[in-house]
Amino acid sequence: MNESVISKQPGGRPQTVDRTPGTAGRIVTRTLMWLFLLATAVLTLFPLLMTLTGSLKTGAEMMTGGTLFPAKLQFNNYAEAWKQANFARYTWNSAFMSVMVTVGTLLVASMAAYVVDRRDFPGKRIYVTVQASMMFISVGAIVLRPQFDLMVALHLNTTLWGVILILISAHSSTFFMLQGFFKAIPRELDEAAMVDGSGFIRTFFRIILPLLTPGLGVAGLFAFRHAWNEYILPLVFTMTNPKLQTLTVGLANLRYGSSAAMQIHLMMAGACLSILPMLLAYVLANKTFIQVTAGSVKG
Repeated sequence: MNESVISKQPGGRPQTVDRTPGTAGRIVTRTLMWLFLLATAVLTLFPLLMTLTGSLKTGAEMMTGGTLFPAKLQFNNYAEAWKQANFARYTWNSAFMSVMVTVGTLLVASMAAYVVDRRDFPGKRIYVTVQASMMFISVGAIVLRPQFDLMVALHLNTTLWGVILILISAHSSTFFMLQGFFKAIPRELDEAAMVDGSGFIRTFFRIILPLLTPGLGVAGLFAFRHAWNEYILPLVFTMTNPKLQTLTVGLANLRYGSSAAMQIHLMMAGACLSILPMLLAYVLANKTFIQVTAGSVKG
């Protein structure tokens, strides 16, 4: 219940004072919430600001670390980083690997999620349990040697296809993400398609998969980002063939120049350039994010 008190000021003019219970508490809560969001934004954006300003500094300014902003903008750092890191080749390698991983991950994960959601088969619960455990168990370097030995046996250890196959196999998060989207698609569509003579596989590709476009866009963006930022696997598989190195591996080579001098300013310039493809991928997938958000609000 709202309570208000009318008090008189020295001039004789009445003033209404709101004494609603909980008003002060709401103000404190909102203030703390905004302070938390502001702190989170600062912690998120400050490293990006340091990278951007550092890419425009000289090597001496980076070593001394006197100020955040450069005394004079060094735009030639970007041209030098592009030249030294062989950006054209490394960007192509990263783009090829990321696109292949994204397509393969979406295909394998969507087919697996569709079968698990629509069919009952022996070992279904075990399969889902194994997929879930792979999301929370990070084996990392433990399986790096067995993975490499497996690719040697398949004669894929000197190509990017070995890295692509390994990254496609790590599709647990995409599997569960797409399974949630499948649950929102009515099963009556499958039944109607099968009554019309459509088989299980044809129903999936011709009817169900087009309805999954928003989910594929969101999952594809995460898969592309994971492949684009991968460092250890491309480093191991391209040691004997530097021409196949990806952009993340090439950027690490910028740390030291030909005279063993540190080139952190060039690394930061290269990092800024490497962000551009991810921004382009987000712009292309932004429509699917809007569709997913609009659908969740409407539901």
